[in-house]
Amino acid sequence: MNSERVLNEFGGSALKTYSMKKAEIAKEWLVVDAAGISLGRLATQIATLLRGKHKPTFTPHLDMGDSVIVINADKVKLTGQKAEKKTYQRFSGYLGGLKRIPIQQMLAKHPEFVVTNAVRGMLPKNRLARQQLKHLKVYHGEEHPHEAQQPRAYELPEVS
Repeated sequence: MNSERVLNEFGGSALKTYSMKKAEIAKEWLVVDAAGISLGRLATQIATLLRGKHKPTFTPHLDMGDSVIVINADKVKLTGQKAEKKTYQRFSGYLGGLKRIPIQQMLAKHPEFVVTNAVRGMLPKNRLARQQLKHLKVYHGEEHPHEAQQPRAYELPEVS
């Protein structure tokens, strides 16, 4: 990084602004255990890791984030009355084609979708976020097929 001082138009000195390049980005693989963690708090932390906002060299227009592996997605915790009231819905386009699926049923069948959908909602709505979401791998059990990437365990910070 270049921290050369230059004179600005008012006669004082200022530091040059440094911008990261694609070749300088260092990425790693992280494993997050979702067992017993609130779905919303988990999603915000994962979105931060995917975007790269936890790094001091964060640049908003580059894909700086790490690849995140989420295990135990079926053991995520729902707070409040979400277990009874939250539903996912889709519409086929035909009359009577509205399908509503409760979150408990979705957690039982497809816990990966629940976590991925929550993280998708925490990311910006643009092309870069769609690219960053591809770095998220979610599994319902303890096992994952990414041992070759040598992922390190990431402990989520406690939020009070």
